[in-house]
Amino acid sequence: MDYLKNIDWKEIKKDLQKVLEKGMASMKKGAIVAQKKAGELTEEGKRQFKLLTLKTKVHEAISDLGARVYSIMNGAKVKNPTLDAGVKDLIVRIKNLEAQIAIVEGEGKAAKSRAGKKK
Repeated sequence: MDYLKNIDWKEIKKDLQKVLEKGMASMKKGAIVAQKKAGELTEEGKRQFKLLTLKTKVHEAISDLGARVYSIMNGAKVKNPTLDAGVKDLIVRIKNLEAQIAIVEGEGKAAKSRAGKKK
């Protein structure tokens, strides 16, 4: 038990505190990185959901367009269905939705390129 008297407990305590502080700093850095990554994944999820919603709207509009053209052609009153105001409105709606999709897809590509540059 004489060896216990020769141990410098203050030095051991100081070393343990240094190691503990380094460990806590590493944990904080890891938590910040994890939080940032979770935020990025959340944003990507939101973007994917928005994209899916827009594509579903395009699909519905195209279906409505087909139904409208069919009803026009079935009635045989109009020779050219593209002259119908309802058809024109649906075409404009589809083009607007496609433009929104292009913007959202562009945001995803831009985010991926920014993430690639950070690495």
